[in-house]
Amino acid sequence: MTTAFDPVLLGGKRLANRIAMAPMTRSRAYGPGLTPTPSVVEYYRQRASAGLIVTEGIQPSVVGQGYPDTPGLHTREQIAAWREVTDAVHAEGGTIFAQLMHAGRIGHPVLLPDGLTPVSASPVAARGKVYTHDGPVDFVTPVELDADAVRATVADFAAAARAAVEAGFDGVELHGASGYLIHQFLAPNTNVRTDEWGGQGEAEENRVRFAVEVVRAVVDEIGAERTALRLSPGNPYNDIDEPAPDAVYTALARRLEPLGLAYLHVIESRPGQRELVDTLRKLFSGPVVLNALSEGPTGPEALALIEDGTADLISFGALFLANPDLPARLAAGGPYNTPDPATFFGGDDKGFTDYPALV
Repeated sequence: MTTAFDPVLLGGKRLANRIAMAPMTRSRAYGPGLTPTPSVVEYYRQRASAGLIVTEGIQPSVVGQGYPDTPGLHTREQIAAWREVTDAVHAEGGTIFAQLMHAGRIGHPVLLPDGLTPVSASPVAARGKVYTHDGPVDFVTPVELDADAVRATVADFAAAARAAVEAGFDGVELHGASGYLIHQFLAPNTNVRTDEWGGQGEAEENRVRFAVEVVRAVVDEIGAERTALRLSPGNPYNDIDEPAPDAVYTALARRLEPLGLAYLHVIESRPGQRELVDTLRKLFSGPVVLNALSEGPTGPEALALIEDGTADLISFGALFLANPDLPARLAAGGPYNTPDPATFFGGDDKGFTDYPALV
């Protein structure tokens, strides 16, 4: 029987175990030009015993930023700073992928320079508020990406992927989940276009086109073995409404299968999704990383999903945030540090690098 502590091949690399650190926004890019600091280097170094680390969301372009103090990967300064992170993780024997996250309509002009406005598949504002340094503010109506801007955005992802490899990352995970830009093209309430990039009703091929084109551009730039995609079918986060997601996501999986990606990362965000997860696993022959959030934060019980063949790796979020040596704790059956939500976003090293290890 395969267990979480057995090695696995992913993108041509042999991972020491099947326990992944999920991407988690921490909003601590306090270095010049939204760069990671020495504390960020230490944070990832501490968690290098994961079979795979996926970083917090990193914006591939200036307009891709959605929250305060999130890092970028589109300048020489940012590449050099991320190299400190990857060198530290590799020195500990770890594997680390950069998550490229364009926030799309989730953001606000006050977070962006030069009078920029958030962009999206369609000019549909998200309900709710976004946090800024001056407090929460309403989301604005985004600028719809025209055909030229869509192509330019695809190129931004590819350029950021090349920058990630230059910075020493083992690969990139494209964030196609949780209501951000790629997800905004997939969902019918955020993509009301009538051109080749969208549509309503049975327009699955058009709504998956942006995701597929971004993936293809990154594959062409850095290779399929370094390219992955994260999805969250039916996840309502950030005002997404996907009442019948199966058709779009099965169409997407079929388009991705021939590309030979490193892995597919699926968030099981609500009860009743296991059948769709199983379908995606059948359609996509590469490794599947599962973040089993349907009943709450992913906990130790999720390891059974590797043993029964549901997934190849399990990604842990808050549990890994609070337990830098999580694989050792899982193997020992605990104990586990309790995450402190008050320190999740922003702040100093408290709740960031000061969670104790077992030894």
